[in-house]
Amino acid sequence: MTLPQRIFGIETEYGITCAAAQVQSEVKPPLDAQAAADVLFAPIVAEHNATNVFLPNGARLYLDVGAHPEYATAECDSLQDLLLNDRAGDEIFAQLAQKANAYLEQKGIAGRIHLFKNNHDYLGNSFGCHENYLIRRRRDYREKIASLVPFFVTRQILVGAGYLYLGRENVREAHFEISQRATQTFDAVSNSSTRSRPMVNTRDEPHGDAELYRRMHVIVGDSNISQTTAALKIAMTQAVLNVLEVGGKLPDFTLAYPIHAIRQVSLDLSGKARVELRDGREITALEIQRGYFMAVMQCYEAQGWLTELDPIQSYAFELWERALNAFDAAAFDKIETEIEWLAKRKLLETYRARLDCGYDDLRLARIDLAWHDITDGGLRSEIEASGRLQQLLHRQDIVTAQTIPPQTTRAKVRGDFIAAAMDTRHDFFADWQSLKLIHNDYARSVLLKDPFESSNAEVLAMIDQMETI
Repeated sequence: MTLPQRIFGIETEYGITCAAAQVQSEVKPPLDAQAAADVLFAPIVAEHNATNVFLPNGARLYLDVGAHPEYATAECDSLQDLLLNDRAGDEIFAQLAQKANAYLEQKGIAGRIHLFKNNHDYLGNSFGCHENYLIRRRRDYREKIASLVPFFVTRQILVGAGYLYLGRENVREAHFEISQRATQTFDAVSNSSTRSRPMVNTRDEPHGDAELYRRMHVIVGDSNISQTTAALKIAMTQAVLNVLEVGGKLPDFTLAYPIHAIRQVSLDLSGKARVELRDGREITALEIQRGYFMAVMQCYEAQGWLTELDPIQSYAFELWERALNAFDAAAFDKIETEIEWLAKRKLLETYRARLDCGYDDLRLARIDLAWHDITDGGLRSEIEASGRLQQLLHRQDIVTAQTIPPQTTRAKVRGDFIAAAMDTRHDFFADWQSLKLIHNDYARSVLLKDPFESSNAEVLAMIDQMETI
């Protein structure tokens, strides 16, 4: 049996602020979040007359509720395409921020817009990073997804982004945690994404043939700046789904109290927080992750899939095992350039020692924010160039991914159509499943139900038609 083919994508909500030119706590920001978002999206509105658009690279860019700029990657079926398309979103928004800041300077407004690829601000507000995995429709869907709750509770020890808690109202002293989303999760599995904020949202919205597919919507993960951590997050989740879909056996680590457990795990920087299982036993987060890893490896070996892994998948599997061993031996230095929260903690600890301060020092908070800042005011370029965060992607490939869609999924059909319509100045409509060409009183639509379809004769005919009407 060949390795299952799967479509996946990432939706990222960015934090936004317009910081005053003078860094003083009493200076009011020149623009509030909504006004800053309006300036940021001005070029998009000027070109598309909307703040919700699909792009020639197949992705969706829009302004979400709460003044959150959001980017949803195109449909991808390879880790490399997903990482490239996701990073392309960062670059597109960074360029919009650069234009917005030039506009503010021209207007004499003493402020700069920053965008943060994180999940928490210091007022307690949370915004998400949502992973989407296409899965085959089956009756026992909810039961199967519920069996993955222990995996998602403990996955954070490997793929968390790190959270600097400054302390509020004497509830708890300032400290560092593994995950930004752990304290913002209030249910395990639910069809609500905002009211109960679960780990997995079960709303049935497949964006494809509903008779064949569902979309697993994971909303418990952190946004990742690190390419290697992002690759690991998707690879390990895809792997456990592959095991489930072929009827493989995963360990039973049903938790007694999942929401309590996810907070316990985030607080324990050793990765060995002890959580209670429903059968009364206690087990560490590391042991749970080791159990899932071993089950995946046994299944992949039995199915002959290990030889089919592409280079980035192979790297992610190797990192998964190596990281588990490093946590077991408390040898964090062996993986601290690849596991994001470890890299971030090392940077903060370096400054903490240099400044001789505690975690409640606002200078550390500014460094923490700069870690997630995707604009030219952020630290990522410097951190990557220094080797403190390893890279998997080439710069030119990231540039290409800003305009060229993944070539092996439905995203190619959509992206090529949008690029052609924009080049020929035709009105059009696009969403995940449909495309429409509009010309005077004429309109022609095509429904794209198969997310694996990378070519469509009807859409090619519409593109040819653009040259003649």
